[in-house]
Amino acid sequence: MAGIIKPLSIFLIAAVLAMAVAPRSEAAITCGTVVSDLDSCLSYLTNKGPLGSCCSGVKGLYGAAKTTQDRQSVCNCLKSLADSYTDVDLSKAAGLPGQCGVNIPYKISPSTDCSTVH
Repeated sequence: MAGIIKPLSIFLIAAVLAMAVAPRSEAAITCGTVVSDLDSCLSYLTNKGPLGSCCSGVKGLYGAAKTTQDRQSVCNCLKSLADSYTDVDLSKAAGLPGQCGVNIPYKISPSTDCSTVH
């Protein structure tokens, strides 16, 4: 019996240490998810097409962002995308949630401070 307790104790200590150094919680929504959900919005945001099916992606993304980490992840991705696409109409990007009937607590802009999103 004593031969089993020592390996079991070492295993439990290792498990506790692994949990202690693991990231607390990561957003379930990745930037790839954001890009995929909003892909149909690109022609509208670059003044090359209508709004079309864009709102279904916006609403789906909005509904999926349940936690603060999710919302901050989406915000950071949108901020990065708004900054990296030079041909995106930033006023259309900022107005997109309203166009689609969702209310997000920040402006889609390269200057948004996503750490304040809750």
